[in-house]
Amino acid sequence: MYNRIILIGNLTKDPELRYTPQGTPVTSFRIAVSSKYKQSGEMKEETLFIDTVVFGKQAESCSQYLQKGRSVLVEGRLQERRWESDGQQKSKFEVLAQTVRFLSRKSDPQSSQSAAQGDGIPEEITDTEPF
Repeated sequence: MYNRIILIGNLTKDPELRYTPQGTPVTSFRIAVSSKYKQSGEMKEETLFIDTVVFGKQAESCSQYLQKGRSVLVEGRLQERRWESDGQQKSKFEVLAQTVRFLSRKSDPQSSQSAAQGDGIPEEITDTEPF
């Protein structure tokens, strides 16, 4: 079996950093991924909202450098998380990211200014899963 997903989208809110009981950093964020298609001669746009989870040093970097509206390329695997709440079984799909690449925005003067000062955002950070 093969489980691999690659998405490009924009963060819908700032990332949330937390730590496991063992001290491993975990960052969660949601990205909006849009696709366009033609239906009955008319262009339509569909947007999916995808939850993403990142572990380790990569989680800390995502928390530090990403913010709402930033574009990212996320590569990882799709997983289903299940839990029980108020006696009901619940589940959701999310991406367990193995690679997060920060994509620069063309009209972001702050990014180009900080890059010129040597304070730039890393282009790509990879990390292996903690388990």
